[in-house]
Amino acid sequence: MKKKAISWTLALCVCAGVFAGIGEKEAFAEEASVINVGALKGPTAMGMAQMLDNEECNFTIVASPDEIVPMIVQGKMDIAAVPANLAAVLYQKTEKNVSVLAVNTLGVLYLVENGETIQSAEDLMGKTIYASGKGATPEYALNSVLTANGIDPETDVTIEYKSEHTEVVAALAADQTAVGLLPQPFVTTALTKNENLRVALDLNDLWESSVTDDSRLVTGVVLARNDYLLEHEADVDAFMDAYKASVEFVNSDVEAAAEIIGAHDIVTKEVAQKAIPECSIVFMEGDEMKTILSGYLNTLNEQNPEIIGGQLPDEDFYYKR
Repeated sequence: MKKKAISWTLALCVCAGVFAGIGEKEAFAEEASVINVGALKGPTAMGMAQMLDNEECNFTIVASPDEIVPMIVQGKMDIAAVPANLAAVLYQKTEKNVSVLAVNTLGVLYLVENGETIQSAEDLMGKTIYASGKGATPEYALNSVLTANGIDPETDVTIEYKSEHTEVVAALAADQTAVGLLPQPFVTTALTKNENLRVALDLNDLWESSVTDDSRLVTGVVLARNDYLLEHEADVDAFMDAYKASVEFVNSDVEAAAEIIGAHDIVTKEVAQKAIPECSIVFMEGDEMKTILSGYLNTLNEQNPEIIGGQLPDEDFYYKR
């Protein structure tokens, strides 16, 4: 089933070695197919930094998942980095015509506060928590972590949902005793603008220390349309290798990655440089990806099946090369 993809092997060399002076025009073969790739502004696109100027990929970076969905459904996008739950929704919506290639972002949610009162999950008892993401994954991730730590989200805390992240920050300024749930890189932006705010708790840490189903908090994944994958499996596998190399580059050379991310208007260079170490940018595939993602989706399914498309995806959802 695998095809020879000389052009993509050369493309991988460019992705992994562009900063070593390998010229793109010299490296790419003329007959190489162009992959249409989509991603969201923020961590799900930041991990692709080293690939963004790759002529073998046509990148579309958008602000909202709503912009990516129709492009995938209509076959205008071959590969996309999307929220984890949206991948499961698309699996149902497209009649199983997408497969998850890898987890590309773990949890990016943090609890912030004014002061030093919150040192552990137990300190949240009785607090007001401002958050955005009502009816979306932030709500269910927060509920899971609170419940796992013996806190009833309905009675032991007061959770007030706002429509925008900026409203959460404004509410924290008005209520100095409250706690806010915010994602990266917005956390970095908020801390830059308000020196009184600090990160109190990392939902990643809370999840891994209290949720016991071998899952992890997953923010984003990269998927491919199956009809494209069947025809270009070798190209997709080479893309994955290049993506993995890009993630390693972003995490190891933050300054250079931030320069690229800022140039592509994903977030500003200054915010990217501070936020990258806190954005949980990863590349996890195969059995590891399946274990953590299936466990995470199961947690969402227990709270609201509709957020993952009405039911858990089956084995074919998880690509393994």
